[in-house]
Amino acid sequence: MGLFRRVARARLASLVIKRLRRAGFADARYHSATFSVSFTPDGDTVPSVLRLDGLLAQRSRGRRRRVDRFVAGFLRNPGLPVDWHAARPLLRPVLRGVTTPSDVSAPLSRPALPFLAEFVVVDHPDTMTFVSVDNGWEVDAEEIFAAARANLTAATLLGKAAEPVVVQFVDDGDSYWTSHLLLDGWLAGLAGQVGGTPVAFAPDRGTLLVTADRSDHLPGLFAQAEAVYLASPRAITPMAYVSDPDGRTVPYRAAPGSPYEICVRRAQALLAAREYARQAEQLPLAAELLIADDGRTRALWPQDGPALLPEADEVQVGETIRPWREVVPHLVEQDLAPARWRGETWPKPQDAPTVSE
Repeated sequence: MGLFRRVARARLASLVIKRLRRAGFADARYHSATFSVSFTPDGDTVPSVLRLDGLLAQRSRGRRRRVDRFVAGFLRNPGLPVDWHAARPLLRPVLRGVTTPSDVSAPLSRPALPFLAEFVVVDHPDTMTFVSVDNGWEVDAEEIFAAARANLTAATLLGKAAEPVVVQFVDDGDSYWTSHLLLDGWLAGLAGQVGGTPVAFAPDRGTLLVTADRSDHLPGLFAQAEAVYLASPRAITPMAYVSDPDGRTVPYRAAPGSPYEICVRRAQALLAAREYARQAEQLPLAAELLIADDGRTRALWPQDGPALLPEADEVQVGETIRPWREVVPHLVEQDLAPARWRGETWPKPQDAPTVSE
């Protein structure tokens, strides 16, 4: 190795060590043979090792700033690989509720389906770590999402179904079956195996249920998905999903008057209520979302004053109930996920009809 390269490596390692020592890791040390820096996080007995090859490969301009982001990102997310080369084959996409996970700071995510978002994780043998926006890899977010999707095996089933059947995918920790719903064309490709147009349910992280549309199995799967969703600590969604003409996964729509109409409406309401409740834990003035027996939703404006309302079929304050369409012109949409609208005072237009119980 030439002198210039040795000096460049030592200078970069020095920047990383200074950043770690400012963060309180006095034992940070440079190992020239492996071009890495080691330090011992609080509570650990074994040092963590940061490999620096990825940082050296980047252009020198602005390197100090990138080192700061690199080290800060690793300290916030110690399970993340330290460079893109190491991270790429370990990435997987996951479907989760749109409310930000409480165990990660600023996770990388994008909208996927109503009340659901696509996150990216690093798949370890025994656990997974959410990828943060500030991950230190200097790679565009779209490339990270694309790599994560590409790492799914997109497994298919063998054989054909002579009549509609139910196929249950049970995740063994490595399959990421529910994440397959993010792959264009994957769900539609199961038509032959389930005996018709596939309808999928992902009630929790370890369960994916697929059957054929309009089959006798469908009502029972709505009920099964709801039960799993409500009982599971790892719930995702009670809703049903199908593929659109372009192969993208979209919510299942029941025609007006269909026997599945109330099932669809109730599943949508349950998902909305849970996500809004999770959001409300961290959001002052957040109004509650109630669900009626027929699946209608109602935002409960608690007082005649400021409130952040969830989108609903109806809005109630005191004994007065009015349709959402009458109230929303008086509200201001907020930059929140899931969406909420701010109202300052309960609107009282003349001759506004109310909704009976």
